[in-house]
This record gives sequence, structure tokens and C-alpha cells, in this order.
Amino acid sequence: MVERSNRERRQIGVGVIGLGWLGHAHARSMQRIRTHFEDRTFDPVLAHCADTVPARRDEALGSFGFAAASADWRAVIDDPAVEVVFITAPNMLHLELIEAAAQAGKHVFCEKPVGGTPAQTARAEQVCRHAGVITGVGFNYRWAPLVRYAKQQLDTGSLGALTNYRGRFFSMYGADPLGLLSWRFLLDEGGYGVTSDLLSHAVDLAHFLVGPITRLVGTTETFIRERPLAIPGAGHYGRGRPEDPRGEVTNEDYAAVLCEFSGGARGTFEASRAIVGPESQMAFDVYGTDGALGWNLEDLNRLRHYRRTDDPSSGYTTVYGGDRFPYHGAFVPGAANGIGFEDLIVIEDLEYLRAVVEDRQHEVGFAQALEWVAVQAALLRSVQSGSWENVVSLRED
Repeated sequence: MVERSNRERRQIGVGVIGLGWLGHAHARSMQRIRTHFEDRTFDPVLAHCADTVPARRDEALGSFGFAAASADWRAVIDDPAVEVVFITAPNMLHLELIEAAAQAGKHVFCEKPVGGTPAQTARAEQVCRHAGVITGVGFNYRWAPLVRYAKQQLDTGSLGALTNYRGRFFSMYGADPLGLLSWRFLLDEGGYGVTSDLLSHAVDLAHFLVGPITRLVGTTETFIRERPLAIPGAGHYGRGRPEDPRGEVTNEDYAAVLCEFSGGARGTFEASRAIVGPESQMAFDVYGTDGALGWNLEDLNRLRHYRRTDDPSSGYTTVYGGDRFPYHGAFVPGAANGIGFEDLIVIEDLEYLRAVVEDRQHEVGFAQALEWVAVQAALLRSVQSGSWENVVSLRED
């Protein structure tokens, strides 16, 4: 393959607001796109980063090579060199940042859940749609090569009529009672808790693979109700001491849903940040009349596939990731040579920026985030009513 010359590639100025964990991942992604995808038609350029922590601004300039770094996020949006804004700030800040970026004509990629509440997500989607900017949202598990393969199997009907779906995201990041009271545990900074942070991924993947959810009943709980107060710049993996002052956790640790899909399948979902055992079990199992599929982020380079046959030795087989699947070969050659979490970020950023270059709306964008929060809103109503609730669109005209 002949590599395109730099003069043939469009330069895309990228701004990042918030240089925490995912800010790092997206900033690295911009650099890695250049090295993994020779046939690209664009080159991302790290133009401007904003973060309130001075050490992170120094890191943006010294380690990542941003052209500029500021304490005020408005400087990123006002910078004429920035065409696309990546938002990785705390959830309750999302809407203000999105509105400002859209009004300035900047394309917007926002980490899920696009706001801290369903109403904020609905407003963000409306603002960007009216502004005509291209949106993206960080439902990155859609881009796992074996998840794409599972989608292909479902689309071709190889599983027959779907009957059951089980989605879950179990994480231990909040299982330690000494884990710091970061913004993720606070309703006024992070918005809702595990429903926004983890369940959003599980339900979005079900939307991608199976289709819309029509009604549900659910429950939530907060198991660890106090945590040591956070220090400035601390992430949600930080740990305090038993003697540290404590504050109240104001959003949920756990959520569960029983639901019906529009196609007739029944489903269950669970999400927990306070469970002990599963460390990052973002997983699904989907069952049909002719087969089944199962995938787990903890083992993201393996897919379990059951094909119903009359053979007495029939059962689940393992499909290993490899360069015969989309994207995988851009990172490692051969079969069963694994890729990792940040490779999924590179893929999603590549596809989002490709949509920007081609001037078309990206999927997954804010429209898909809106589909998720319609489910979240129904769950929150169900928690209050104790009853089944219909999933109702939240789109604003």
C-alpha cells in the first residue's frame, strides 16, 4: 500500500477539555491514528487542551505535544485552530461545554453519558442537531472487532429468532470503602451514578446488537454511602485512609433491569461499581432459536459462539480475535494476538474523525445517546413507581 503524502491529508485541529484518564486516551489516540492507519485521509493535530490542574496542562504541552494548554475551557472553543472538541470533563459540565462548542460551530465528541441527566442529554442532542455540527459519543465497546463480528452474525440471522439478552457491566472501581469521593460519586458533579457510568454501555451495546427496548422494570441501590473526601486532581481510582474526613455518596452504586425488546426478545441488565469479584466485566450474552453468542471485555479477544446442530458434540466454540476481523490487523497481525482497551479508543476516534472529514453524521452520535437516556429515564421512573414503565423518546424539536 502506498502511503498518502501529508499534503494530500486534511489537517483536523483537535481540542481536548479534561486531561484525565480518557482525556489521555483520546490525546494518545490522535497520535496513534497516524501510525496505525496508512490509508487515512486526514491527520489529527493536537491544537489546544484545557484542564484546571496545572500539572495536567504541563503534561499536555510537554508529553503530548499540544500547541496550547489553558485553565479555562473557553480558550479551547475560542481557538480558531480547533475544529473538533473532545469533552472528557465531569458529566454535569457536559451540557455547558457542548452548547458553547456547538454555538461556535465546532464538531463535538463527548464521553458518555453526554450530560449528567436524561434532560441534559436531550438538550445537548437538540442544540447540536440545530447547529448542524457532527457529534460523537464514547460508546467505544461497539468498535471491538469481535463485537462487530457478533453484529454481523445477528444481522444475517444465524442465531434464528432472538429470545433472550443478558447485558451487564460489573466493575470493582467503587468496591473499596476507602475509594475517594470523586465527582463520579456525587449527583451534582457526575449526575446519576452507575446507570450513567456503566449501565449506559451495556444498554447501548444491546441497542446496537438487538434493537430498541420498549418497556422495563428496575431497581437501584447505594451500598457504600460514605467515602473519604477527594483531593484536587484525584481520579475515581484514588484511595483514602481510614482516618480521613468523609462525605456522602449521592448517587447509585447498583442498577438492575428486566425488559422487553421491540423484536419480542426479553432481556436483563445489571450494573455495579461496588461488586467484589468481576473487575471490568462489560459483557453480553444473546440467545436465539438457532444459536447463541457471548462476549466479555475482560477477555475481549475471545467470542463464545454456540451453533445449534444435531451433532452430539455440539456446544460453545471459541472464536479468537485476529487480523481476519475489521480493524484488528491495524494493531497486530495474525490470530489470537490480542488488542486492548485503548485500541478501541483509536478505532472510535478514527471513525468519528472520518465522519467529520466526509461531512456526515457519525454513528454513534448524540442520537444514540438519546436512545440510551430514554431507557435510563424509564428506569428512574420505575424505581419511584415500583412498576413497569414504557420507554418514551426524549427528543426535543
